[in-house]
Amino acid sequence: MNKLDFIGNTRVVEQLGCLIDSKRFPHALIIEGEHGLGKKTLARRLAGALVCRGDNKPCGECRQCRKAEQGIHPDIIEHIAEGGSNSFHVDVVRNIVNDAFMCPNEAEYKVYILGNAECMNASAQNALLKILEEPPEYVIFIMTVSSKSMLLETVLSRSVVVSLEGVDIKEGSQYIAAHSESADIASAARQLETFNGNIGKALGSLQNGRVSEITDICLNVCSALVGDSEYSLLTACSAFQNDRQSIILAMDFLKNIFRDALVYKPSADLISGQTETVTMLKNRITRQKLIDLIAICDKLKEMAIKNSNNSLLITKICYSLRQAIGR
Repeated sequence: MNKLDFIGNTRVVEQLGCLIDSKRFPHALIIEGEHGLGKKTLARRLAGALVCRGDNKPCGECRQCRKAEQGIHPDIIEHIAEGGSNSFHVDVVRNIVNDAFMCPNEAEYKVYILGNAECMNASAQNALLKILEEPPEYVIFIMTVSSKSMLLETVLSRSVVVSLEGVDIKEGSQYIAAHSESADIASAARQLETFNGNIGKALGSLQNGRVSEITDICLNVCSALVGDSEYSLLTACSAFQNDRQSIILAMDFLKNIFRDALVYKPSADLISGQTETVTMLKNRITRQKLIDLIAICDKLKEMAIKNSNNSLLITKICYSLRQAIGR
């Protein structure tokens, strides 16, 4: 484990650590990656290192580090949007900008963590842009986003962007087994493979026991796609009626199944582990339609993250999947 105590993405974490040690950390950092990759965790680790008074940052022992770990450091300010579109209001950003011109209380830096920054509309982003253009030397903004494409180009041009990816399966499964009472290394590895190394989603699925249910739903969706009944597809998707998070997980899993079908060879390892369904799709759906289905999964996942109306979302899922295969 690196000194920031963050699993995976070693190169990115080491580079950020070097910037802290050399006092060349950017005034605005954007951490990009899908839900579950640890964006907010890394942002908090970085903030703790920035306020640390020790020689080897973060030392984990000084008063500043202890406050950061407890979430009570006065110079680390968090604003995490609820996740809905436009939920990061312009008034909140204006308050942040006004506060940023007040000097730090205890540390060398004043660090603002802006979680789910993609939830800022254009007005909120433009309000933030004013301070990004000429920030006080002690101010640092760390923003987390699911995709940098959801931020204005003017904001991106004044920030450093790093992207997080899934963790190595072996490393991640060892970590999960050590931090979960209900998982061993083998089961953790299976879930990490299902979620492309996304350790947050793997941990969540192991804890809530929804993986097998989501897997069954996705297999039913695939069967309905190659059939002629629109009702069968609607019935399969209706299982998501009261659980938007399951839709997000299902889109990831369906994408893995479609990807496996696209590149399938008898000797190939399958990310999804669903040989029977993958073979069926390979034989029944054209290569171009599989590519279209993969793209649709990304779009539907993004909609699920933003949209709280499950009924409309389920209808959109059924329509989009059938449209992708030409039905």
